[in-house]
Amino acid sequence: MTLHLVLRAEPAPAQTCLDRLLAGARADCPVHAYVMMGTHVHVLASPRHASDLQALCDALRTRECDASLVYARRYLLACMRYIELNPVRAGIVREPGRYAWSSFRANALGAPDPRVTPHPAYYALGRTPEARREAYRAGFGGTVRIPGSRPAC
Repeated sequence: MTLHLVLRAEPAPAQTCLDRLLAGARADCPVHAYVMMGTHVHVLASPRHASDLQALCDALRTRECDASLVYARRYLLACMRYIELNPVRAGIVREPGRYAWSSFRANALGAPDPRVTPHPAYYALGRTPEARREAYRAGFGGTVRIPGSRPAC
C-alpha cells in the first residue's frame, strides 16, 4: 500500500523536519518522495502496517494528516513529481533541483538521501541507476535542468 500524505505538523526548522522524517522512514515506513513546505509536508510512503504510518506521523509531530491511496504505477510516478514540483508551483524556486528540502535530488539526480527508498515502480524505469534517473527526469518535461549542463543553443 502506497499513500500520498499531506501532513500539517508543529512548526519547526526545515532541517529538524528532515531529521524527524528520517526517524519516521526508519520506522518500517519507506518514504519514496517528500517535500517540506512552510505550512505542510508532502510524503509518498509505503507503510507496511497502520502502526508504521502512525510512527511516521508521530516522528513528524503531525497535527493533521490527509492520506490518499496511490494505486497505479503511472499515477505513483506522477505523484512523486507532483510532490517534488511543489516549490516550483509555489514560486519559491524556478527548478526543483534548487530546493534543498525535497527528495528531487535523490530521485532525479542520484544524490544520496537516507530518507528515500525507491519504489518498485521507480526501479522499473530502467536497468541502471542513470537510466532510471533519466526516465524519471523525462517525466518533468522541460522543467528540469541537470546542474552543470548547458542549455541547448
